[in-house]
Amino acid sequence: MDLSIVIPLYNEDESLPELSAWIGRVMTENNFSYEMIMVDDGSTDNSWSVIEELRSGNANIKGIKFQRNYGKSAALNEGFKAAQGDVVITMDADMQDSPDEIPELRRMIVEDGYDMVSGWKKKRYDNTLTKNIPSKLFNAAARGMSKIKLHDFNCGLKSYNKKVIKSIEVYGEMHRYVPVLAKWAGFRKIGEKVVEHRARKYGVTKFGWSRFVNGFLDLMTIFFVGKFGKRPMHFFGLWGTVCFLFGLVIFLYLTISKFFFDQTGLTQRPLFFFAILAMIIGSQLFLAGFIGELISRNSPERNNYLIEKKTGL
Repeated sequence: MDLSIVIPLYNEDESLPELSAWIGRVMTENNFSYEMIMVDDGSTDNSWSVIEELRSGNANIKGIKFQRNYGKSAALNEGFKAAQGDVVITMDADMQDSPDEIPELRRMIVEDGYDMVSGWKKKRYDNTLTKNIPSKLFNAAARGMSKIKLHDFNCGLKSYNKKVIKSIEVYGEMHRYVPVLAKWAGFRKIGEKVVEHRARKYGVTKFGWSRFVNGFLDLMTIFFVGKFGKRPMHFFGLWGTVCFLFGLVIFLYLTISKFFFDQTGLTQRPLFFFAILAMIIGSQLFLAGFIGELISRNSPERNNYLIEKKTGL
């Protein structure tokens, strides 16, 4: 199969018929074999009924319905599990991503050999204050920490070699940093393509200010987990040892001063308590690293979601 198109959605019943027809038209014009996987993230409108109706008229459309809302990362993760195409395209359901971009995104994977290609919405139709400025700040932070030269990490329109989406796990709200997850999984050829950003035609945006705080915290999580997730002792053990030795040196200094030089007084007491505190904190950090090692070797599955229905899968 040439393409799997994964579309996470939440309360987008108005846009789905037009979007699916547009995608189908592009697939037919380019003679692609494809599947369109719509993941309903617990919608409260008629989105699932629309998906079932669309499925009855187009066998290439498949659907997954969550029992409740889990978030975009969960929807993408389940879509990735189900995808069978050699190239996987992700796009939003709100009609702000253009399906006409799909052939070139696929070509960059198949012919140019990219592992993944991220869209860059260079010209946007969003509110500058609430979206553009915070997005630029987060993209700059992500570039600085990951060393991946992308302008728009959070663009929903992306293409992947199938190997990439089968090698990563998207959870929490880490859909914003899929390129970082791909890099940590060993996929280095990550490209970018300027794509059209269309004004929203149906409904309203589902994201608020909290996404910026969550995005920053998720970036910290990805950086830490990617670097130390399989070896937490290298982080906690290192700083625990440094802290413990620092406290131990001060403690030995105070002990030698008292018994060999008879130096006691009020100035020594704060140092004594500081030394004990440093050794306690150091021991706790070391134990945290040890426990982290045990957990990382016996970690259960993180991505278990209640799926109410499926169609075509």
